[in-house]
Amino acid sequence: MDTAKIRLSPEEEALIKRTDWILTKNNLLGKVNHLLSELQSRQVLALQGIPGISQEIVSSSPKISKGENYKGLPWLILDYPRLFSKESFFAIRTLFWWGNFFSTTLHVSGNYKDAYLQKIVGSFAHLQEQKFCVCINKEEWQHHFEKDNYRCVEELSLSTFEAIAHHGSFMKLAKKISLDEWNDADAKMLEMFIQLVQILKD
Repeated sequence: MDTAKIRLSPEEEALIKRTDWILTKNNLLGKVNHLLSELQSRQVLALQGIPGISQEIVSSSPKISKGENYKGLPWLILDYPRLFSKESFFAIRTLFWWGNFFSTTLHVSGNYKDAYLQKIVGSFAHLQEQKFCVCINKEEWQHHFEKDNYRCVEELSLSTFEAIAHHGSFMKLAKKISLDEWNDADAKMLEMFIQLVQILKD
């Protein structure tokens, strides 16, 4: 039996014959990787200069990873600091998501959530002032900012924020930057990184 032919639309047929758009995409992703590499170096220096951070966090090594298909689109993530075990997760994650945004996220679970929960709750006013969002999703590996995933802390009461903080095995605080702000993105992401690190101080 003959299988049905896979046909292309006129637009797809024109696109599949071209190389410029994919080469441009690869060039842009290379620039994003370079931006994150530069940011990584600045994060390491910033973290070393902030007193009261545990040596376990300071000594962790940065990592940049990438993929092609978060909701169908390419992404790059810089994790620093990053501490992983089977039961616990700690990272400050800087994400580039093609066509959408940059974001910086504090992600803690398991023992790390237990260790930092009170410091996070105690930073409620600061998180409101700096316009961070808190994850309300049961699925911890979603990065979008739709209303079923994040809520702005400034819209919450302290009691609601505490309830979110104590619920579940993980907690995420995040803030995004428009891709329109590319020229200032590195400075703004470093600033958000430092704001999150300040929460973790002893």
